[in-house]
Amino acid sequence: MRVRIEANVLVPGRGEPVADGVVVMDGPVISFAGPSSDAPDTSDAMVVTAAAVMPGMWDCHAHLMGATSLDLTRMPLDSVQLRAIRAAADLRAALDAGITTIREVGGIGVHVARAVDEGTVVGPAIYAAGAILSTTGGHGDMHSYPLSWVHEMDDGRLCDGPDDCARATREQLRLNAKLIKVCASGGVLSEVDNPIHQQFTVAELRSIVEVAGMADRVVAAHCHGKPGIMAAIEAGVRTIEHGTYLDDESAAAMRETGAILVPTRTIVEEIRESRAAPPYAQVKLDAIADIHRDAVALAHEAGVRVAMGTDLALRAGSGAGSWGRNGRELPLLGDCGFTALEAIEAATASGPDTLGPQTPRSGQLISGYDADVITLDVNPLDDLSVFVKTEHITGVWRAGQRVKG
Repeated sequence: MRVRIEANVLVPGRGEPVADGVVVMDGPVISFAGPSSDAPDTSDAMVVTAAAVMPGMWDCHAHLMGATSLDLTRMPLDSVQLRAIRAAADLRAALDAGITTIREVGGIGVHVARAVDEGTVVGPAIYAAGAILSTTGGHGDMHSYPLSWVHEMDDGRLCDGPDDCARATREQLRLNAKLIKVCASGGVLSEVDNPIHQQFTVAELRSIVEVAGMADRVVAAHCHGKPGIMAAIEAGVRTIEHGTYLDDESAAAMRETGAILVPTRTIVEEIRESRAAPPYAQVKLDAIADIHRDAVALAHEAGVRVAMGTDLALRAGSGAGSWGRNGRELPLLGDCGFTALEAIEAATASGPDTLGPQTPRSGQLISGYDADVITLDVNPLDDLSVFVKTEHITGVWRAGQRVKG
């Protein structure tokens, strides 16, 4: 079906807004986006009016896990089948929030993506990483479980040494993972590791990057501490996730290599405010929250490329850290010095760049690009907080099909 959207303002994703804009979608592809004075004749199209039109948003760091608690040690107590059903509902919440593409960085997304691709479930496009790769005792390890049990879990893969890391990467590629996720530093929700400490060696990281690269896949590196950030950049990862202790030196290294920062301000603030994490995790989060905000502001000022990610993982409707709260990331980026246009670019046009050679024609309102489009009843350039309330997102189109409104 041909659809014509007429809006008071068209926000293209990258570039300046267009007053009195029009977007025309011919099936799954955008055929026109620009000022109404240049729009083609579309007398056969369904017409939609809105205050604003913009590309569908990308959440470049999220987890489809079907989890119900920030105490992730409880997650293995539920079956994978149950968690997958919950994840299907999370996809609906993502669409309602204006998210039309998910870069899923560890969980059961490789399996959920197949259900979306075949049309069994309606949801955003999913580029999934498969299992999170972690060192033994690292951030992806379930420290309180017997080690033999952890080796049987689906959401993470422990690997040590370059050869084992190469094998673990190939196992994710066998599942058709679209990228590889590694834990290059300690983390917050894991029990005994320190977020500052580096975990994989440079040699291990290089092995993962090399094997992934042979399949045109890139590597996303969870990094809080600077040693892990620098090791990951040296190894050639595409994205730094979180970047809590990023400083001038690491920002310069990211600019030089073209690495992209995915900050995930949302999960940091959600945990800080809710106090819902286990005590050991809450202590670590409280210690890094302000440092993380300052690092994101530093990265922005230093000219590091940024793509939006939230790190949401919990079942929609379950409070802090849950799916559907994705839009909170934009005003949080605003708090770090991003203009409204810059925050929207991070949430749209910058998203595809996080996939490297697999970058799709998405995230911008350009002729020939994917018809992933959202409309709003207010101008988001006036106030980024409109993304927090999903009722302001009046229409969502995924590949030209209206899935909200």
